[in-house]
Amino acid sequence: MPAPKKAATKAARKPATKATRKVSKAAAQRKLSPAHKRALAEGRTMSAVVDRYLSAVNTPKRRGRKVSKAALQHRLTDSRARVKLASGVDKVLAAQEVRDLEIRIANIETASGDDIKSLETAFVKIARRFGENRGIGYGAWRDAGVPAVVLKKAGVARTRG
Repeated sequence: MPAPKKAATKAARKPATKATRKVSKAAAQRKLSPAHKRALAEGRTMSAVVDRYLSAVNTPKRRGRKVSKAALQHRLTDSRARVKLASGVDKVLAAQEVRDLEIRIANIETASGDDIKSLETAFVKIARRFGENRGIGYGAWRDAGVPAVVLKKAGVARTRG
């Protein structure tokens, strides 16, 4: 007897229907004001400047003797010649060395000291306002790797808390 009772209760249930949400005409036509759009765009640009600066500050510095770009290019031409002449494993190793040298030369061209200085200058212009808007204090900036000298230039006050 218990089996027919369960079947009867399942059949008596109605399938669940989705609740439809009505959107008022005023809500559908709501648009952002030009001032709000400008504020959003400004926030995006400030975030991008801070992100680029922090990425540059936190990239690890290369250890050891500095190798000039000319020396790397000379090694690259030697490696390319070795790729043409070698066979087997030597050819694969030479090909990998060519790729590594090309990447190192490209990194030398993009990561210059002038680049970090320009990023720092842009960061100094906006750091104080960005920190105030987002509630970022001196300690958080320091924990993120920003040097104290840069924060002082930016006008970020050294506070407790």
